[in-house]
Amino acid sequence: MSESFWDWAYVWQVLPELVDASVVTVKATVSGFALALIIGLAFAIARMIGPGWLRQTTIGIVEVIRSTPLLIQLFLLYYVMPEFGLTLDAMTAGVLALGLHYGAYCSEVYRAGLEGVPKGQWEAAVALNLPPWVTMKRIILPQAIPPAVPALGNYLVALFKETPLLSVIAVLELMQTAKLLGSESFRYIEPITLVGLFFLFFSLVAAALVRALERRLGRGSGRVAR
Repeated sequence: MSESFWDWAYVWQVLPELVDASVVTVKATVSGFALALIIGLAFAIARMIGPGWLRQTTIGIVEVIRSTPLLIQLFLLYYVMPEFGLTLDAMTAGVLALGLHYGAYCSEVYRAGLEGVPKGQWEAAVALNLPPWVTMKRIILPQAIPPAVPALGNYLVALFKETPLLSVIAVLELMQTAKLLGSESFRYIEPITLVGLFFLFFSLVAAALVRALERRLGRGSGRVAR
């Protein structure tokens, strides 16, 4: 073979660009997941204590989002919505799409946690004449969130691995940068391998943080129970 299988000089050459692109990927992941947590909780609460029309509307929205690919949602937000007067830059559209898509899935996790709270807690709050939102904030959510953390953590890792789809709307995230570097040098092994290592590293870090949060919440709930 005229060229070596692995070129360390090329690795050190492209590494800074991939590190910069990884920052974009992490920003998209963190922003998208933060939005997903908020949207998912709003959807779940609307289905639990909202009026009938709001419950049905929320169910319809969640099912539509869950039943369509993230790629289609990205195209709609970035390429179609400007026709209706809503123009978003690529990063904003990508974060919004990630947040909406995974928010629909997180809402089901939240809903399972909310339904796992004993009905006696709701009944006691009604007997005390507490407003529904106060009941949710002070009594129900502190009990419903800790059991939902592992499943929410799984969606964090899944969302992180979906960020390469943002390349279709011209976000220069990690995978797209690797492909551009490969097309310039005709060497794809090094940048793609580095991308795989980046994703592995960040996924392991995210999983470790979720486990640490789970243990902390578990200890906190244990102290409350005692």
